[in-house]
This record gives sequence, structure tokens and C-alpha cells, in this order.
Amino acid sequence: MTIGLPHYLIISAVLFSLGIFGIITRRNAIMVLMSMELILNSANINFIAFAKFGGMNFNGHIAAMFVIILAAAEVAVALAIVLNIYHNFHHVNIDDISKLKE
Repeated sequence: MTIGLPHYLIISAVLFSLGIFGIITRRNAIMVLMSMELILNSANINFIAFAKFGGMNFNGHIAAMFVIILAAAEVAVALAIVLNIYHNFHHVNIDDISKLKE
């Protein structure tokens, strides 16, 4: 049995679904960030799979590298925001973020 494009797409869909579920159901900011990373990783799997099975061009690899760089920058900025929330409220519950406006 060889691993084909549908296998990659199924794994990507599962990761994407878990990421969306985590974003919708979690109240902890760290868990929401981890769920966003799952979504970005599912996009990377799609980019690489379509590059592999679509003619082995490097466009998918370049897009995946861009998503990895974007994820690293997102983590740096988001962790700074989470640390600011923790500094002000002593927890990272995202329901209380609206109080930062005051």
C-alpha cells in the first residue's frame, strides 16, 4: 500500500478540525495559540502534499517555509500579548481580555 494524496489530505483535515475545535472551545490563551499552530501545520501539510503530487515544483515548499516563518512571528507577538494579560490579570483567560480597554 502506498501513501497517496488522499492520506495527506485526511490527516490535514483532521488537524484542521482539531485546531478549529480548540479555538472554539478553549478559554485559555495558550491553548488557543496551540490550536492556531495546528491549523497552520495542516496548511503546511497541504502545501507539501500538493507540491509532491502536483509535479514536484518548489512553489509548495516555498509557501510552507513562508507559513513556518509566519508562525514563528505569530508566536513571538502572541506570547508577548499573553504575558501582558497575565501581568495584568494573573491568569490567561481570554474572556477577560475586553477589560484591557479600560
